[in-house]
Amino acid sequence: MPKMRRKGDLPQKMCAQCGRPFAWRKKWERVWDEVRYCSDACRRAAQRGEPARLPGPPASR
Repeated sequence: MPKMRRKGDLPQKMCAQCGRPFAWRKKWERVWDEVRYCSDACRRAAQRGEPARLPGPPASR
């Protein structure tokens, strides 16, 4: 059985839509080079042409 890896040891990328970092997942093993978005919500937002939601300080009320 292969050695277990810590989550901190996995490769990371920045989401093209929201700018947040996301880590490698087993289901992306074969297509890691093609993965651009951290979630389905970010992928759909990019397809709709919504502006990028960059992480920043929360909006005050």
